[in-house]
Amino acid sequence: MELTSKAPNVPLAEFKRTKIIATLGPATNSYESILELIMAGANGLRLNFSHGTHEERVQQIGWIRKAAREYGKPVAIIQDLQGPKLRLGDFDAIINVQKGQSLSFKLKADYERSGTIPTQYDLSKKVKRGHRLYLFDGKVKTTVTSVQDGTVHVHVENNGILIKRKGINLPDTDFEGDIITKKDREDLAFGSTQDIDYVALSFVQHSDDIRKLRAILRNLGSKSKIIAKIETKAGLENLEQIIQEADAVMVARGDLAIETSSESVPIVQRQIIGLGMRYAKPTIVATQMMMSMVDEPEPTRAEVSDVATAAILGSDAVMLSDETATGKYPIDAVKVMKRVILYTQSHNPLRISFPQYEDYTRQTAISAAVINLADSLGAKAIVAETRSGATALNIATRRPDISVIAVTNEARVAQQLAIVYGAKSFVRPIDAHAATKLTDWLWRHKVLAKGDIVVTASGRHPGMVGTTDTIKVRVLE
Repeated sequence: MELTSKAPNVPLAEFKRTKIIATLGPATNSYESILELIMAGANGLRLNFSHGTHEERVQQIGWIRKAAREYGKPVAIIQDLQGPKLRLGDFDAIINVQKGQSLSFKLKADYERSGTIPTQYDLSKKVKRGHRLYLFDGKVKTTVTSVQDGTVHVHVENNGILIKRKGINLPDTDFEGDIITKKDREDLAFGSTQDIDYVALSFVQHSDDIRKLRAILRNLGSKSKIIAKIETKAGLENLEQIIQEADAVMVARGDLAIETSSESVPIVQRQIIGLGMRYAKPTIVATQMMMSMVDEPEPTRAEVSDVATAAILGSDAVMLSDETATGKYPIDAVKVMKRVILYTQSHNPLRISFPQYEDYTRQTAISAAVINLADSLGAKAIVAETRSGATALNIATRRPDISVIAVTNEARVAQQLAIVYGAKSFVRPIDAHAATKLTDWLWRHKVLAKGDIVVTASGRHPGMVGTTDTIKVRVLE
């Protein structure tokens, strides 16, 4: 166990409640860049396993942990699995297609010799006649007319072009639990030997997909939590069961917009955030949040509004993809996102609420009581002692207007809480007075001040999961 040895370099009032996840890529593939991302405000770093080698990941994970120690805050590492490679294969030049035309697709076909367009996944095993097959991010829409001898034949519905390796979407197709590929299993085995906090599962369609991944992680001895990426029509239809089964959920708006419709995404985003809060599961809003900053030093006004909306709705985290992986201004993108979040939380005129799921356990009752007491007293912070992270998560899911300071003896728990709304986690030894000692330490380092009121939630049996049973009020003097 490595203790948190550095105090935050900002006052409590300047802690952002909605967290930021940045994706590593060629633009940020160095220790210096990773440290800058963390200093700029990144709380989680995403490793996209669609690209790169395991050797590169070992180096990046080492850099992340070193940078987190240097700056003095826990950072979550997210392993984002590739999933089924639903892409066109390799062929020369650009293929022009016309409305009414017939096309054929086959795994690794030779287009020059056969006229059949190659794919990187055997679509013939999954699609059926009448299924929609969208190409190039939905720019070319087709319908399957027949499937014969491993070849998928389609009818083209609009004019367009096809370029090698562009994505394929199958909104009507059920993968029947076959979304964890051989490559994913190899990547999971690798990840189980590394310091990974979350595994993000692509193309989730059913809650069984989550259960299968959890069984694999358990067999590998991994303690990683699971993020369900909602990006398919089937995933949306089974949304509530998926969220209940997963540990966290991501609104993967890019593919989701193609698989459903663009106009449905804002409503789906709100639905997912609401269900995440109902079941105490962290939510992440992703895709094109600051997309213009891939090439420009400033975001568009619409992008600023998009980030602010996610913060107002109560999303636990917002995520940058190409902006920090391949963009020209990766650090600036994080800085701008942090400024928008801080301004929004300090000037927010709205109070968004979603129906809560009350299971009436001791933990949920204590979480509600802690927040009510803190609000009544005008407390500056809630300090929660937590072994598994559940107490801090239960408090955070009710979206208090003050920071939730989590004290845990598990570095993994501190890192996983790094992307939870409003939670600031610290690693300390098991101690009956852990919350009091941490509060004193924060006071000495001017994070808290004389006269501040702090409400603590703890248990009579420190270090034991599920034993939170005590609420205390303390005035610093």
